[in-house]
Amino acid sequence: MSDLRGKTVFIAGASRGIGRAIALRCARDGANIVVTAKSATPHTKLPGTIHTVATEVAAAGGKALAIQLDVRDEAAIAAAVQQAASHFGGIDILVNNASAIQLTGTADTAAKRFDLMFGVNVRGTFLCSQACLPFLVKAANPHILNLAPPLNMKAQWFRNHVAYTMAKYGMSMCTLGMSGEFRAQGIAVNSLWPRTTIATAAIEVNFPAAIMRASRKPDIMADAAYAIFRRDSRSATGHFYIDEAVLREEGCTDFDIYAVTPGGPLQQDFFLD
Repeated sequence: MSDLRGKTVFIAGASRGIGRAIALRCARDGANIVVTAKSATPHTKLPGTIHTVATEVAAAGGKALAIQLDVRDEAAIAAAVQQAASHFGGIDILVNNASAIQLTGTADTAAKRFDLMFGVNVRGTFLCSQACLPFLVKAANPHILNLAPPLNMKAQWFRNHVAYTMAKYGMSMCTLGMSGEFRAQGIAVNSLWPRTTIATAAIEVNFPAAIMRASRKPDIMADAAYAIFRRDSRSATGHFYIDEAVLREEGCTDFDIYAVTPGGPLQQDFFLD
């Protein structure tokens, strides 16, 4: 594909961070962006809402539809997907970016937080994919992209935060299973994960400031996602892509442009050897 002009991209979790960056990158081609998230009004600590991102999408050259959505709500997902498909005439790409995080051990993870991570990360990814299927199967080059790590069954990735790892790996297992299930229908299902930590609210809240300074900007994930969307859905499926590797395949050699601190050290993301 030459670009994403006229394609409809449904993004779960698009009010800030990586979801917002993907929305704006696709908008530069003139894509239709369905901006969904829980944040419809300004948060006291976190910047961005579905409406501010929709305004940015329009300014970048795309068309936006902002829908408040809690991906734990099955009926709300079905309604949002139907509204998006009716508004833009279909859905070509689904991005499952909505995610909840809590990096605590077993004794310190309350049932409420456990349920939140599984409800948003695993159940939300599964139900959004399920709801979009009737429209993706009609698209010319359909993609589902899960923001989830490669599966790596080593104790070191579980021992400090069992619940969170299980929840993220649940998204990864959706990639593994659905890529095989929908291969014959030409629907690509892939995961994308960063080589380094990404400067998002999740990093700012859960890690020391030094980690944020050693991170890359969300733009690197957006550029990698964009490259994946332009690949043939019948052949580019079932992959656990790493952002830097994708962009190297696209000919990128200057990664300093993505650094929060150009020339400084980089913090490798966890889940990667």
